[in-house]
Amino acid sequence: MTDTDASPPQGPDRGRDQDLLDAVGVAFTRLRRRTMQAPVDPPSGPKDLKRNLVLNIVDEAAETGTEMTVGGLAEHLLVDPSVASRMVSDCISHGYLVRAASQQDGRRTVLHLTEEGVALLSRFRHQQRQAFEFITRDWPEAERLEFVRLLLKYTDSTARLPPPGGGASPRQGA
Repeated sequence: MTDTDASPPQGPDRGRDQDLLDAVGVAFTRLRRRTMQAPVDPPSGPKDLKRNLVLNIVDEAAETGTEMTVGGLAEHLLVDPSVASRMVSDCISHGYLVRAASQQDGRRTVLHLTEEGVALLSRFRHQQRQAFEFITRDWPEAERLEFVRLLLKYTDSTARLPPPGGGASPRQGA
């Protein structure tokens, strides 16, 4: 039996469990915004969130052997291509990304991280760890580590989602 085959909980805990599950949407909405408020060194700037998103998408594509274009970035971010283009232009003008001819199709232009982009991505990741440590500073170590394990498991599970801009809906095949 899989988790999706299990019957819903019955009894007095059902309402509390449903309330807990319903709260996850609010939690995700607050998570990024409030995490950005944590004191980190060096402090985050106003454009850091956008740059972090762009650089992480380009980096993840490179890790999986996928070429990332401005259009692909727009699909991943669920934004208009002109918005993605402005975000990429900002990263290029600051030396974090470069455009290059695709190795798969020379007519396409793809994005690559520069050394400065890799360094900035590393800084963002260090800041995120600082924020996590600050926010959870009063938690028992076992809870912090269990939260990280579960968060990484959740993140790994997102790899099964359909690709942006197409593919099956999450309910298909259920």
